Amino acid sequence: MTLCDAGPLIAIIDADETDHGACLDALNDLALPLVTTWPAFTEAMYLLGQAGGITGQRALWRLVHTGRLLLAELSPAAVERSAELMDKYADRPMDLADATLVALAEDQGHRKIFSLDSDFHIYRIRGRQRFDVVPRH
Repeated sequence: MTLCDAGPLIAIIDADETDHGACLDALNDLALPLVTTWPAFTEAMYLLGQAGGITGQRALWRLVHTGRLLLAELSPAAVERSAELMDKYADRPMDLADATLVALAEDQGHRKIFSLDSDFHIYRIRGRQRFDVVPRH
């Protein structure tokens, strides 16, 4: 299981994305299923719709229907923690998708995240632990 941000979901589906090849290569070495949150999934769905319409969106749904992508439910504590994290990282600023992924990492003890977002090199799990960000830049 590997946490996954919106960027790689878009990049593995959209061959025109700059990071398409790097994300496909990284995907071969990641433990499946990928796990994301509803806010990150919504972001990916919206951006795929903007880029290519329903075709990209169908491909994203296929990842869910085939079990390669799981949509995690956030505990009430993780929802509360997401708000705290957005306050803590307000100088970045941290968006909702990132906050829920960090909160989920804390809640479930995961450090590995599939993300193109450089902010995951800044964010800390429980204020101390670094993420293991893939693909490496």
